[in-house]
Amino acid sequence: MEDWKNIIEGCVSGNVRDQEKLYRILAPKMLGVCLRYARDRSEAEDNLQDGFVKVFSNIQRFRHEGSFEGWIRRIMVNVSLEKYRKQSLMIPVEEIEKFDSQPVSEEVLAKIGAEELLKVIQQLPPRYRMVFNLFVMEDMNHQEISEEMGISVGTSKSNLSRARDLLKRRLGVLYGAHEMSKKYQE
Repeated sequence: MEDWKNIIEGCVSGNVRDQEKLYRILAPKMLGVCLRYARDRSEAEDNLQDGFVKVFSNIQRFRHEGSFEGWIRRIMVNVSLEKYRKQSLMIPVEEIEKFDSQPVSEEVLAKIGAEELLKVIQQLPPRYRMVFNLFVMEDMNHQEISEEMGISVGTSKSNLSRARDLLKRRLGVLYGAHEMSKKYQE
């Protein structure tokens, strides 16, 4: 796209208006990417800002091969992963019994909005959240995830399995009880 080329060239030369234009166009979409990897909106906004600082610092490295938006998306994911590695917090997984419930039905899943699902994903322990997002959202395989996060392939698989289980159980707690009470009222 010719507009992208002009905006990129302007950003490379340090044109503040082109930088602002790029930010306005892509920030909302990239905030969505950052939200998937962050604990909350505040952390996601920090990651977004750090990501755009990297974008503008390294924009001259974009080789015009592939999607520019994909290149920026990858930077946002990497910034989120770097923050995770720096924090390297090992938050204990909540007691699994806390999530025990009835299995989540397809009807319940169909009623869940994207924002609600995002909130549930954000409640996952950090490592589970990272592995889940890299596997599901970024379409990485376990070998790539292990290299990116510095964990073994087996740990990646285990973390994904546990993340899925926690999500199912948490969704069951949030929506299963509502469905159960509806059945008893009929």
